[in-house]
Amino acid sequence: MTFKGQEIDVVTLLGKGKGGYSYLVSYEGKMCVLKKFHNEEVPYYTFSSPKLELEIRDYQRLKDAGILIPELYLTDSENQMLLKQYIPGPTCFELVRDGLMRDDIISLVRAMCIKLYPLGLNIDYYPTNFIFSNNELYYIDYECNLYSDEWNFESWGIKYWSQTPEFLEVLKNE
Repeated sequence: MTFKGQEIDVVTLLGKGKGGYSYLVSYEGKMCVLKKFHNEEVPYYTFSSPKLELEIRDYQRLKDAGILIPELYLTDSENQMLLKQYIPGPTCFELVRDGLMRDDIISLVRAMCIKLYPLGLNIDYYPTNFIFSNNELYYIDYECNLYSDEWNFESWGIKYWSQTPEFLEVLKNE
């Protein structure tokens, strides 16, 4: 893959989200995440601006709010890509799937909510967007939206942070 005219070694595909594909890459001797935005339709979500612009705006919002997120290293607007810090560790989805989710980790999500809600923001609380590493919880996506009760952690996100019927249905369809 090429980023800003430089060849990058792709190690593996990490995942696909609403906005793009994330790859683990080797860049200038260190492991990073490269996110390549796609133009695929998402039936349940509408983007208000070009996705890269939204990611940059949301990165700053989350940083200002004191949310633990990967550092944004570089952007490539021509190719709609960004390069950010790689945080090693299991996703919270993996922890739930493997029966390893703990109350103290869920408390860390709730601590993020305490910072975000007064600012009128929600993040995407789906557990694939969180990495537990070195006893810290990182929100590895940069997406944030205006707060709504419908999409806050207590109304929506919590349904996927334990082996609820909703979570088990997702596992069945994987």
